[in-house]
Amino acid sequence: MNSTNSSNQERRRFIGNLALKKCLFTAKTLLFTMALLNHGITEVNAAPKALRPDIQIRNITNTLSDSPSVRIAKDPRDNTLYYLKRNGEIYRVNLSSSTRTLVYTSSNHNIGETQGMAIGPNGTIYLVGNADVVNNQTKAIIAKGVINSSTGQRIWSVLAKSAPYPKSKTAYDHRFNGVVVSPDGNFIYVNSGSRTDHGEVQSADGLYPNTREVGLTACILRLPTNGKNLFLANNRATLKTAGYIFAEGTRNTFDMAFAPNGDLFGTENGPDRDMSEELNWLRLGGNYGFPWRIGGTDNPQQYPNYNPANDRLLNPLFGAVTKGYFRNDPTFPIRPANLIEPIPNFGPDADNYRDPQDGKIKDASILGQSVSTFTSHRSPLGLVFDTQGVMSPEYNKDGFMLSWTTGDPTGDKIPGPFKDAGQDLLHLKLTKVGTTSYKLNATRIVEGFSNPIDSEIIGNKIYVLEYGGNAGIWEISIPTK
Repeated sequence: MNSTNSSNQERRRFIGNLALKKCLFTAKTLLFTMALLNHGITEVNAAPKALRPDIQIRNITNTLSDSPSVRIAKDPRDNTLYYLKRNGEIYRVNLSSSTRTLVYTSSNHNIGETQGMAIGPNGTIYLVGNADVVNNQTKAIIAKGVINSSTGQRIWSVLAKSAPYPKSKTAYDHRFNGVVVSPDGNFIYVNSGSRTDHGEVQSADGLYPNTREVGLTACILRLPTNGKNLFLANNRATLKTAGYIFAEGTRNTFDMAFAPNGDLFGTENGPDRDMSEELNWLRLGGNYGFPWRIGGTDNPQQYPNYNPANDRLLNPLFGAVTKGYFRNDPTFPIRPANLIEPIPNFGPDADNYRDPQDGKIKDASILGQSVSTFTSHRSPLGLVFDTQGVMSPEYNKDGFMLSWTTGDPTGDKIPGPFKDAGQDLLHLKLTKVGTTSYKLNATRIVEGFSNPIDSEIIGNKIYVLEYGGNAGIWEISIPTK
């Protein structure tokens, strides 16, 4: 097999399980199956296009290889840029010469399949990976590479490992992926995605009867960066007692970022029902609703009279619908109290929704409404903030976010966002409302990426890493003060 065909096959395999959501007909898992090939990634790179003349774009390099590129991060000490491959390879990027150098492999950090990477203020690299074990189970491994002051190289060790826990044997095994380091460098926050689409029973063909979520899934953990060989039990009460659970009720917060004021935000990928994608203000002890509240809407499967045949938000383009995972479900778990709602988006962009009463697609901001938070199936990723406050007043200290999925700009004929192109960069103007919530306005500023998967920010420049096409790294220059 030649290298191009091999890389395309590998990327399709990852699409089938990427833990991103149903974005590519349900591309949200990390099962490494071929289940979701019906809607593939973009195969030919087209240069992204700025939607206003004061934004400049240049291609830094293309990273296409046999293993997909999944994360991009900077070393805060000197703004050196790195990107991560799914097979554990880490490359350093020279922005001046547009060249890249392989600096670490799985032989250094001993994780063969990686999903997350972040770099702390002291240059320590944190990697998040997963490994399959017997009986259709998986376990997470979190490694750290600490700078050796004598050699300048990193010494790798295990920060934490999880107990084995059951996969669902579906396209919804999100596993451990996103990671961010606290501004003071004392903690990392790690996302563990759900093993279900919307809280349904997934028994793995009877191997785990009546099993929905388990102790280690659908949550965000906070771990001390000075930890060594921490053990993450598959028991929610044990994890809470150890102080490791930061937030619950998160379906798959694939990316997180700290705003300039220190508040932590996370993007949230929704299910195969036409429910909004979320941006959440993540706080200690918060429950963000999954699987009872998703995208500001009740999950109807929690109600005893639910009849999926009458559900106008079920679209047969999506796998959980065609497989019958939306069903009357009398044993659905009891809803907890004090669920936290997503941040409302007042547009003008990424704010379409399907009306559950008449099934029609509507634009919330045109109607003077909001959605919680983005158009269904956008798959929000790549969240960054202008933490240095160097951008022009229009963007100063604001957020920026990618959307992975190819959408239908004029209708709803493909499994992606409806009447919404997707694959773009959004400007997020966040406004704090009192002390308990935020609201935002989302505006598209760059379009035409090939499945953008992650981003990093250095000064006024946002670096976007693509998963599709040639897996390019693009530099987006935003106006400065």
